[in-house]
Amino acid sequence: METDTLDKLDRMILQQLQKDGRTTYDQVAEQVGLSASAVLRRVKRLEESGVIDRYVALVRPEAVGLGLTAYLNVRLEKHTESHKRNPMDLFRASVQTWPEVVECMALTGEMDYLLRVVIADMAHYSRFIMDTLLKHPSVQDCKTSFVLDRVKATTALPL
Repeated sequence: METDTLDKLDRMILQQLQKDGRTTYDQVAEQVGLSASAVLRRVKRLEESGVIDRYVALVRPEAVGLGLTAYLNVRLEKHTESHKRNPMDLFRASVQTWPEVVECMALTGEMDYLLRVVIADMAHYSRFIMDTLLKHPSVQDCKTSFVLDRVKATTALPL
């Protein structure tokens, strides 16, 4: 679905669902001025077209013993003789298997990737860096920044 095919009502529905994904169609309908059945039809269309990707529960990391968040800038080796696959392909495949990495983005500029890592403590961070990340054959260098305070954290897009 193209963004220009989203009308004002679709955007209002999406805003409500971003606030609370468990809200009922009746509640959304009341907020946007439609019937519940009309909201249901629109939500189904938004799901089928991929605008709504999925529904999840957002868990506070500290509540489950993951008190440290770090952002890691990672630079990869550009060529490697030991593997037939591209270093970026190898790295991308590996990142999918590392549970500490909750987000990975390819970047422009000096570094190749930015990882958001959620871990229990500094010992866990050290084990991840020394035993996993820096042992990866594609990784040349990494630089870490630790989160001191979450000033703003939202999953809602500005619709």
